[in-house]
Amino acid sequence: MDSLTQIVLGAACGEIALGKKIGNKALLFGAIGGTIPDLDVILGTLFYTNSIDELVFHRGFMHSIVFAFIAAFAFGYLTFKLYNSGKRTYTTTLKDWIWLYFLSIFTHPILDSFTPYGTQLFLPFSNYRVAFNTIAVVDPLYTLPFLVCLIILLFFKRNNPKRTFYLKAGLYISSAYMLFTMGNKFYVDTVFKEAMDVTGIEYSRFSSQPTILNNVLWYAIAETKEDYKVTFYSLLDSKTPENNFISLPKNHNLLPMNHEDLQKLTWFSNGFYNLQKIDSAITRYNDLRYPLLNSNDNSSSIFSFKVEKNGNRWEALPLYDKTPSKKDFKVFWERIFGI
Repeated sequence: MDSLTQIVLGAACGEIALGKKIGNKALLFGAIGGTIPDLDVILGTLFYTNSIDELVFHRGFMHSIVFAFIAAFAFGYLTFKLYNSGKRTYTTTLKDWIWLYFLSIFTHPILDSFTPYGTQLFLPFSNYRVAFNTIAVVDPLYTLPFLVCLIILLFFKRNNPKRTFYLKAGLYISSAYMLFTMGNKFYVDTVFKEAMDVTGIEYSRFSSQPTILNNVLWYAIAETKEDYKVTFYSLLDSKTPENNFISLPKNHNLLPMNHEDLQKLTWFSNGFYNLQKIDSAITRYNDLRYPLLNSNDNSSSIFSFKVEKNGNRWEALPLYDKTPSKKDFKVFWERIFGI
């Protein structure tokens, strides 16, 4: 999920591990631990010169279970050696710090696994991308109540029982919301499948996910032989979406998709993508795992790249010529409320 959410969850893990011993500093160290896996964004730019390699590196090994164990011991040992001096000598143990970093680092990819982006939990043994598609990458209803509880917690001394109360409140509220998203996922999958059956869509595979910033408006994509069928469904809709499917052409023939670099892009988007020609040298790559921002505009995919040849390699660079308009956001907002 987004960086703020991971900081909040990491801080909570720090409080669980060391809050009673070092107070608010535990939240700080936990927040640092919760941020460590996402440093692969920076490291990717140092290790690779190709944009597709950088893209694939994110949520790779540094988001794996193996990394959580290795990093917990490494950062735990380093922090203990630096912290265990002067007046702080023997106030904490090496085990305390390993536990703090393990909790904050391990929970990061676990939380990411519930988003559509997913994470490669089982590297280096498997590059399978775990993505349960129950919650958006950014969802304020998960993050903000959790954050408020931790802010209140800061104002109590480390042995005050109210500190534990607000920690538990944050954890319980966020966990309850996550369970709510799972229930939503089960329900909307049923709605989408029934709508496709009624419409007579013959599909080989299907995926659904919530749209950005909420868990009310959901998006579905189904692959057929000829194209992709996409649609939206809001929990506030009065009707099911059987008459609202949009056809998106694949256009996979616009690029040599058997090239190793482009195969990586295909893997990255789990095969849900289509292509649009921008000019003779540049093609737009739309990752269709993520929804259209404007359900009335087939070109409003929120996760797109411009793909172009660079020597013997292909590059996938950010696309800046499709800035969402006020109209796009207006349609999106109205669609959430079933309009």
